[in-house]
Amino acid sequence: MATVYKIHPDNPQSHKIQAVKDALDVGAIVLYPTDTVYAIGCSLTVKAAIQRVRQLKQLANDKPLTFLCSSLSNIADYAFVSDTAYRIIRHLIPGPYTFLLPATKQVPKLVMSPKRRTTGIRVPNSTICHALLESLQTPIISTSALSLMPLDHGSERPTFSKASLFDHLEKQVDLIVDNGQELTYQVSSILDLTEAEPTLVRQGLGWEEVSNWGVLS
Repeated sequence: MATVYKIHPDNPQSHKIQAVKDALDVGAIVLYPTDTVYAIGCSLTVKAAIQRVRQLKQLANDKPLTFLCSSLSNIADYAFVSDTAYRIIRHLIPGPYTFLLPATKQVPKLVMSPKRRTTGIRVPNSTICHALLESLQTPIISTSALSLMPLDHGSERPTFSKASLFDHLEKQVDLIVDNGQELTYQVSSILDLTEAEPTLVRQGLGWEEVSNWGVLS
């Protein structure tokens, strides 16, 4: 049974953040809110935890995992950022965007795309996420928890509640962070910044901002 931490979305309680951090350090998996959807996560530095996340999501090893970074300078530790990518990322973060970038050796093989050697990185607009990142001092895996929930027959959109999400996953994760807010269902926009011409891979939250800015092919 997962331990539930009720954490204030704007003023995260430091002792609760510390408790989550201590658990992540030793391999815990957490269900936690981002600025888009609830995500399944763990420390980027704990291989066994990353493997558990993959098993939970039923992801083959050639399917990359996204992770959260705290800033643009933090991204540069884990990805090669071109001048064009730098300008785009600086304009959009923090926000609901996933950036596909060439991975550095700091990214575990279990996380990156093995063929392209790319990785997906986010800098979310979430006080809880940034508090965890600051405390942990390492990136956090961030893969949507919504795909683990069954859809109603004939429906392509999720209709479940946050309570049902927690109930469904409480035996599969070690920790649950509850921010006291309503569940959201809109995913991040994905931008491929691995080539000279950036492209929009998925339209999610914030895609209008990207489109209006006129930087994509």
